[in-house]
Amino acid sequence: MTIDLLKEMPQITGEIGLNTADLPAPSTLCKAFDRISMSVCRVLLRQSAQLHDLSEHAAIDATFYDRSPASRHYCQRISYRVQKLKVTKLVDTASQAVLDVHCSTNRQGSDADLAEQIARRNAGDLRSLAADKGYDKQSLREGLRDLGIRPLIKHRIFAPYDHAHNARIDDNRYNQRSMTETVNSAVKRSLGFAVRARSWFREFREITLMCVVYNIKRFVKQ
Repeated sequence: MTIDLLKEMPQITGEIGLNTADLPAPSTLCKAFDRISMSVCRVLLRQSAQLHDLSEHAAIDATFYDRSPASRHYCQRISYRVQKLKVTKLVDTASQAVLDVHCSTNRQGSDADLAEQIARRNAGDLRSLAADKGYDKQSLREGLRDLGIRPLIKHRIFAPYDHAHNARIDDNRYNQRSMTETVNSAVKRSLGFAVRARSWFREFREITLMCVVYNIKRFVKQ
């Protein structure tokens, strides 16, 4: 995956002083990925996001990536049953840079709890966080306020006072949450809808590096 991406971006290979012929074999990259921790990938993602002029206003949403097809024999041999990865991205609404990403092989757990976890990792850099009604949870709003982040999350309508809560939300900021859908679409169109790695930890790294490449490509095109 990484070799294909670099071949598509001669600006980047030239910037780091490499020719496509100098790139290592895929097996070498796979072994290298095994030695790279997810924390290092997050640092690379953060550094690529800081190439952009960040606004301190972000939005969060989840999307799904397919796993590339594998033979039935291979799937049975390694218990390769999960067909999709759930990927939650934190996106700067002004620059459309990906600030953070969380990957999971299951759909268990609350999206709101996950959103608070991601917000805590980025608390010092955010002033507001927008999300759709799927993240409607009072504990998330309270947790964001404790972190100094203004929650822009509309209430599902169960009572008349929910209309009043929604009316107090800054519509201009809240409507920027659609930037997450724009970014998800752009990443998938340019870098693919499926991951090619076979183990979950490599797939998580692949997703994160896709976001790194997306941030760099967007910066180069500006």
